[in-house]
Amino acid sequence: MKYGEVLKKLRTEKGLSQKELTERLMINRSTYARYETSSTQPDFDTLSKLADFYNVSVDYLLGRTANREALHTQAGISDDDYNNLSAYQKEVIDFFLNREDLFFKNQPENLLDALEQFEVFYEVLKRQQENKK
Repeated sequence: MKYGEVLKKLRTEKGLSQKELTERLMINRSTYARYETSSTQPDFDTLSKLADFYNVSVDYLLGRTANREALHTQAGISDDDYNNLSAYQKEVIDFFLNREDLFFKNQPENLLDALEQFEVFYEVLKRQQENKK
């Protein structure tokens, strides 16, 4: 399913018109209409906003998976816990949840328990990537 079809399906499931949705999310209505026809692609911020609103993963919005659950939910982090994180902490958690090449020895039961360690490791990785540029 194309991302436009997914967006339209989610919107209609909530019983919203394009006007109602775009007013709630403060998105330009004509731009959003082009998202639903797949003639324009949403930017990262808009994708994040839509995924949060519908409580689905960005991969689901893009049609890359049939699993609607947000990644943090799949990893056992409740919506309340995730929403209480700072923007930086969400960035760190999302980074690790989106990496297919990372495996954890003695993975903690709850990823939030290891957040401080993840933040340190994340900063090291970011510096390494910056030094390669």
